[in-house]
Amino acid sequence: MSVLGLTAPAPAPVGGGSAEFRLLGPVAVHDPVTGAGIMPSGPKQRALLATLVVHAGRRLPAERLVEELWGERPPANAPNALQSHVARLRRLLPSPGGHEWISTLPTGYLLALGPASTDVQRFTQLSAQGRAAVPHDPRHAVELLGRALSLWHGAALQDSCHGPLCTAEADRLEELRLTTLEALYEASLNCGRHTEITSDLERLTCDHPLRERFYDLLMAALYRCGRQAEALGVYERARRHLVTTLGIEPGPALRCRMEAVLTHAHSPAAGRPPGAAELAAELARLQARIDQLVRDQQDLLRRMRQARQSL
Repeated sequence: MSVLGLTAPAPAPVGGGSAEFRLLGPVAVHDPVTGAGIMPSGPKQRALLATLVVHAGRRLPAERLVEELWGERPPANAPNALQSHVARLRRLLPSPGGHEWISTLPTGYLLALGPASTDVQRFTQLSAQGRAAVPHDPRHAVELLGRALSLWHGAALQDSCHGPLCTAEADRLEELRLTTLEALYEASLNCGRHTEITSDLERLTCDHPLRERFYDLLMAALYRCGRQAEALGVYERARRHLVTTLGIEPGPALRCRMEAVLTHAHSPAAGRPPGAAELAAELARLQARIDQLVRDQQDLLRRMRQARQSL
């Protein structure tokens, strides 16, 4: 995976020849003996494995696993069906040294990681180290955060998020991924790499239009490139989206960024900063253009409704 032009190293082999459970993408197990990935064949098998790994070391009642796999419509023989899925999963998992992964308890099941690890553990550790390094060592932070993000190979718990346990974990991991991305681009700005990251941040504001931090970072990058008017346009785009979708104005951080752009927070590499009057005029021009686009869209919708009524 390439992040900010850096080619992140391939994930290192798991130390000590231990298996690794991988949840940051398709649910699978890395077999240290063959070097291959073992992937459960069906969605229920993947959901079962993911749920047990997420709650490794903790007993999961059979009732919660039945809910995770079948929701509100379990089969009539749900306990037996669950037992069959567990048995198939046991046969699928590698067993170095005869390690028994899944234990059957009187009221449920438990997966013991033993010497194994998970890609979630590695991602969480690298992300935390990288975020801590952003203020004082941004170059090292970029390296650590890039390595963390390179562990992702698709949506977390891919094809396994139908029950409440897997869904909650996938949501938690996605939030941490986005926080890691925000830290990565903040560190890149601190390294003076504003020119390199503008296109990535443009894409991220489109992919996550309600996440103000991406707008904030994009405005900072554009401003440092000498593109103040575009930075103001980003603010107005964010504001309109937030007001239209959530009925709220941008938060304090984004408003402060806009005010800094309007005044004189100037990067020496950006050329002569325009005066406040110039920027205010440009903002008014952009506002007028946005208002016109909104009117055009409303007019088009009105004409489409009239056309449908006349059919």
